[in-house]
Amino acid sequence: MASAIYNALFRRNFTMLGVVFAGAFAFQLGYDGLMNKIWDNHNRGRQWKDIRHKYIEGGDDE
Repeated sequence: MASAIYNALFRRNFTMLGVVFAGAFAFQLGYDGLMNKIWDNHNRGRQWKDIRHKYIEGGDDE
């Protein structure tokens, strides 16, 4: 199993580099999404998107 993964992904330098960059990109997307959800949950009711309706008349015209 390990040798098959090595031969498929890490044997050549440019394939290893591609796997590393793709993994880092996927990790960044997942981490940013998770942290944004945690931030929004912690600051619920205090952000502009939560209190906009109190200050703007006429609804969402954007």
